[in-house]
Amino acid sequence: MKKIRLVCSDIDGTLVADGTSGLNPEIYDVILGLKKHGVYFAAASGRQVISIEKLFSPVREKIFYIAENGTYIGSYGRELFTRSLDTGDVHRIIRDIHQHMPDCDILLSGPRRAYTDSKNPEFLKFVLEGYRYDMDILEDLSVFDGNFIKIAIYHKKMPQAYIDRFREKWSGRFKVVTSGDMWIDLMDLQANKGLAVKELQESLSITPEETVAFGDQQNDIEMLERAYYSYAVANALPETKKKARFITDSNQNDGVLKVLKKLLEEMTEREE
Repeated sequence: MKKIRLVCSDIDGTLVADGTSGLNPEIYDVILGLKKHGVYFAAASGRQVISIEKLFSPVREKIFYIAENGTYIGSYGRELFTRSLDTGDVHRIIRDIHQHMPDCDILLSGPRRAYTDSKNPEFLKFVLEGYRYDMDILEDLSVFDGNFIKIAIYHKKMPQAYIDRFREKWSGRFKVVTSGDMWIDLMDLQANKGLAVKELQESLSITPEETVAFGDQQNDIEMLERAYYSYAVANALPETKKKARFITDSNQNDGVLKVLKKLLEEMTEREE
């Protein structure tokens, strides 16, 4: 690779299995090693920023956070940018889900806290223990006011009919993307990981040619387009692989870590 200054990686399906915290600890040393060579690392995920901070705890002060599918950009203890949703629209969508998709669970995200009115114990355990979210369980989200940046709709195996219905009804007002097999995410129309990476690149004077990005899902495609060195993991969706210039090993086989270790080795050799 030529001179690299920024690495951006998705988490679920790319670094770890969906909704888990089984991150290979080797990546912390690699991130620190790259940092010494002037390379920034950004964790770019549909997850809440608190969840990302917990996952990357050993290096949490050394990385950037692109959370909630690009609606939040920050560093540890510092919120740099958010894209908020209209509260009235949020309430209308929640009522729509309650009425037409009653078997789905809703996760409503603020900048650093999530909210749900789900009573589904399996879902609550998945979010609280799997993703390790900071979350409040409320009686009715459709009457709850606040600063919201994303609505996530969960179904253990999301029916395609639900995805199609939401795109047809709401895609004119919201960015509607799938985030794995279980989630539909709704955000501001201008929000995506790619735009968030662009904001980060411009603030750091970094070009796409100096950027490496990794992903597996539909919501990673715009991010891959912001990096010359764009990688899809082997378990990625076919449409994501088509958008990537390179394919690496699967998340189960530490595909991202393998590429980053090789990058660090090359940088170390150049300086010797």
